[in-house]
Amino acid sequence: MASNTATMGNLPSGVGICTTIPDILYLPELIFGGLVWILVACTLVVPQNPQGWVMFVSVFCFVMTFIWLLIFACGGHHNKGSWAAADFAYHGIAAFFYLSASVALAKVTLDMKDGTSFQNYQLDISAVVFSYVATLLYFIHTILSAIRWKSF
Repeated sequence: MASNTATMGNLPSGVGICTTIPDILYLPELIFGGLVWILVACTLVVPQNPQGWVMFVSVFCFVMTFIWLLIFACGGHHNKGSWAAADFAYHGIAAFFYLSASVALAKVTLDMKDGTSFQNYQLDISAVVFSYVATLLYFIHTILSAIRWKSF
């Protein structure tokens, strides 16, 4: 039991990010964020503003999560508490961004129910579902990162 509490106060590096919580969530965040990005890019962008926000959030979070993953994998954090705080802050911001993008995308999808092709509607429905899954993943990562940060 002591080993479980001791590992919570450490930031993993190398392959350790694939086996520790919350860092194991990086790959699902990348997968679901990439799916949102791809699905929104495949649809006809009728209301540019909300769809543009969804694209910005999905691309920004995809790129930043990938960079964050590389920093942690290379050990660039040097096991400092400030990196644990930054991890908490980044994932909190990403969860908030994804929530706002998910709500906007859901609203646009509901509004286009009768006006566009059925294929675009199905793609947007899939994007909404994956967007909410990405929101949930980032939110869980935020909570677990906060717990890790407090254990430093």
